[in-house]
Amino acid sequence: MRSIGEMARDSGLSVSALRFYDRAGVLVPAWVDPVSGYRWYGPEQCEEARLLTRLRRAGMPLPDIRLVLAGWTGADTDLVRKLLQAHLRRLELGLSDARSEFSAVRALLEGREKPMTSLRTAAVRLTVPAAELADALDAVRFAAGTDPELPMLGGVLFDIEGEALRVVATDRYRMAVAQARATGHDGAREQVIVPAPLADAMRALLSGEDGGGPVRLSVDGDRVTLEAGDRQAAGQCLDHEFPDYRRLVRLPAGRRVVVDVPAFREALETGPVRTSETPGPDDMPCDLSVLKPTADGTVTVCADGEEGEAGNDGPNHVAVNREFLLHALAAGARDRLVLEFGAPTAPLAVRRPDTEDTFSLLMPVRLEN
Repeated sequence: MRSIGEMARDSGLSVSALRFYDRAGVLVPAWVDPVSGYRWYGPEQCEEARLLTRLRRAGMPLPDIRLVLAGWTGADTDLVRKLLQAHLRRLELGLSDARSEFSAVRALLEGREKPMTSLRTAAVRLTVPAAELADALDAVRFAAGTDPELPMLGGVLFDIEGEALRVVATDRYRMAVAQARATGHDGAREQVIVPAPLADAMRALLSGEDGGGPVRLSVDGDRVTLEAGDRQAAGQCLDHEFPDYRRLVRLPAGRRVVVDVPAFREALETGPVRTSETPGPDDMPCDLSVLKPTADGTVTVCADGEEGEAGNDGPNHVAVNREFLLHALAAGARDRLVLEFGAPTAPLAVRRPDTEDTFSLLMPVRLEN
């Protein structure tokens, strides 16, 4: 017999995932201690857990997986084969429909594409306080994408407009925006995407600026340079266009809750989690924290069964990737931060109480029944 911890280690499923599948009646422990409530699994259930993982990665719904596991060890495998074939047929039909719709979208896209023109005809020069730029990079770096299929998200956007330098990063699941003061540029708005390794080199360069004095940022064609004294970090910008992030941050005002960050972080790290059955950025389920703002102006981390009937989000609940939320709290760099809750399907905003210019958004994750 394996304990739930040993089962998680041997099967590759997390402890919270095993609890989820137990509640769903998909992979029920062979024995549960009536006194302690500890779950114990039989030797054959490790193979079932690995099979379950494969089927979930293939997108098979839980009711079908329940039947596959029930018939897996039987002498007659006809039901299992038919369930696999039926799911494969659904996937093929769905792929066919998706190809048709994507073809139509591509046709629309080709109709509006214009020949590429140079985005910059003159060099851009500006100065930025070193401490403010360092703080801005720290506030957004965690949200930069790593998907090689989306290279335009693999860096940090420098958006230069008037007396402001905004830095932005997103990987689709989260977005972070910060701002630093800028002087010396009075031309048109300019945008460049600084590759993540170069952004890291710039941040390292700023670490040596003890006095936090101004540093010089310049953009010349496809090359961006940050100079601090006689040192510099320079390289090529990404040859892509960043999405219009301003459209993505226009959210209606939500319910705001001020949290004590150390205490809230502890509540997240030690509190209950749910397992997402929707793959995250690495195509694997992730641990979720289900949050509920309360009437007394606080937020609670919901335990199993508290988040709404049949596991659905209630109107005042939002489920987010716990790791992403912890990253956002660290990037907020304050002992107190503001969580702004909208609808369960709207992003969760993490804001600093002393400025509206630096914040991050986390996409909610739908809880399965």
